[in-house]
Amino acid sequence: MKKTIGLISANYSNDTFGELTTRRTLASLPFAGRYRIVDFPLSNMANAGIDTVGLITPHNARSLLDHVGVGRPWGMDKKRGGLFVLPGAVYGMRTKTGKFLMRDLVKNGRFFYKDDADYVILSGSSKIYNMDFKDLIEAHEKNGTPVTFAYTQLKEAAGYEGLFLTLKRNGKIKSATQKPTTGKANYFLDCMIVNREFLINCTKWYEALDFMSLTEVIVDNLADIEVGTFLFRGYVGVVDNISDYMQVHRDVLQPSIAHELFGAERKIFTRVQDSAPTLYKKGASVKSSLVATGCIIEGEVENSILFRDVTIKPGAVVKNSIVMQHTVIEAGAVIENVVCDKYSSLGSGMQLVGQPDQPLIVSKDQKF
Repeated sequence: MKKTIGLISANYSNDTFGELTTRRTLASLPFAGRYRIVDFPLSNMANAGIDTVGLITPHNARSLLDHVGVGRPWGMDKKRGGLFVLPGAVYGMRTKTGKFLMRDLVKNGRFFYKDDADYVILSGSSKIYNMDFKDLIEAHEKNGTPVTFAYTQLKEAAGYEGLFLTLKRNGKIKSATQKPTTGKANYFLDCMIVNREFLINCTKWYEALDFMSLTEVIVDNLADIEVGTFLFRGYVGVVDNISDYMQVHRDVLQPSIAHELFGAERKIFTRVQDSAPTLYKKGASVKSSLVATGCIIEGEVENSILFRDVTIKPGAVVKNSIVMQHTVIEAGAVIENVVCDKYSSLGSGMQLVGQPDQPLIVSKDQKF
C-alpha cells in the first residue's frame, strides 16, 4: 500500500446549533457521552496506519485544540509525522457542500508539498461513521483516477443536504448536484482520496479562486477530471443541524449501531478523562440510555445520553435528552427533548420540554 497522509477540515460551521457552537467548532461538539465528532475522522485515519495528519482549524478553535492536544490518543505524538494543527481562513465555509476551502489548502500547501506521500485522504468533520480507510486506499489504486469520492447509498434522500452523485456504468462520476433529491441517492460523505501531485496542481491552478472549495473545483471539471468512487455500506450519521444531532444520538442508543461505531475491531479513540463509576442510588430508574462514568443518579432517565459527572437528583426526570458534563438536574425538575451544555443547572421543579426535531438548548454555565 502506497504512503498516504490525511487532512481533516474543521473550518466550517453553520448557525443552526445555536449556543452549542458559539464557543466551539462543530468538530469539537461533544458526542455519545465521552467523544467529540472529530474523533471519528482522526480514528479512521489512525486505524488505517496514517500517522501524518493535518487538522485545519477555525477561528474558534480553543476547545478543539484542547481536545486533540498533540494527538496522543490517536498515536500521533511522534517525532516524525504526527498531528499538525493548521490555521484556517478567518472566514471558513458556511455551505453544507463546501468542506475543503481552496484558501485553506493554498495557505497550508507546505503540509503536503514537503511530504513524499503518494495520496492524501481529505475528510470533513460533521459526519459520523467508522470506515476502514485501507479499503478506500485500495479502491483508489484500483480506480486509477486522480480522485476517488467516498459515498453511501440513501434509501430516501428527502431532507438531506449535501452533494448527490450520478454514476456512470463503470462507477466513475458522471455528474453531481447540490439539490436535495427524493428516493434513492448516492450521497457524498465529505471524504475523498486524491493523488498528492493532483492536489498540489489544484492549489496552483486555483490560487486566484481561493474562495471556492476543492469539491466545487472537481465537480465543475468532471469533463476533464475522471473521478472514481468508493461505496461505504456502513452506518452514516449526518450532523448538519441540531435536529440531526438529536437523531444521531437516538441512533446510537440502538445496540447494532453502537456496536458498529464503537466495536473492538476499529476503535474510536478520544481524550481520556478518568472518572469513578456511575453511582445509581435508591430510587434511580434508567431505561434505554447511555450513561458515562462519574454520574450520580437518583431520579429517572429514559432514552437519553448522560456525559461524565452529571447529577440527577431524586424525583428529577430526564427523557429524550442530551445532558453534558458537570450538569445538575435538581429534585423534581423535568426535561424532555432538551440539550444541556456543560456546567448547566436546572433548579427544583423546573420544566423544560422541546420538540423531538427541535430541542430546547440550555447553554453552557446557564442556571435555571
